[in-house]
Amino acid sequence: MPSFDIVSEIDTVELRNAVDNANRELSTRFDFRNVDASFDLSNDIVKLKAEGDFQITQMMDILRNNLAKRGVDPRSMDSKSASQSGKNWNKDVVFQQGIETLTAKKMVKMIKDAKLKVQASIQGDKVRVTGKKRDDLQSVIAMFKGSDLELPLQYNNFRD
Repeated sequence: MPSFDIVSEIDTVELRNAVDNANRELSTRFDFRNVDASFDLSNDIVKLKAEGDFQITQMMDILRNNLAKRGVDPRSMDSKSASQSGKNWNKDVVFQQGIETLTAKKMVKMIKDAKLKVQASIQGDKVRVTGKKRDDLQSVIAMFKGSDLELPLQYNNFRD
């Protein structure tokens, strides 16, 4: 019986490369000369540190551009608000891995409402879809590609 998994993952190697490239670009920019500004990556959280709020917004643009160049979907970013401590501004950007339970339930409901001959089940942080025909599974993929979910989805583990 054919099946596949719907997951939401980011490539941590590409994320690390994008942060390294952003740091490199930060060191070469004229408007960041003699400014204490940096990107730090730890556990899928990028910490932005700069001397001003305007510089933090510029750093977010730099990070977004480098993520786009490396193929990391910007919809997986969850940006926190900037906070000031002393003369420095800090901002955390969290990258989401996996599908949350509420979103997974919404996805299962979307599949059931489409009246396709497939079954969907939540398996941890992914959704497994099984059906008798490969065409039904492909129509589920097409439905999610056209949906307005604020989540980058990948379709893997396809078995015939």
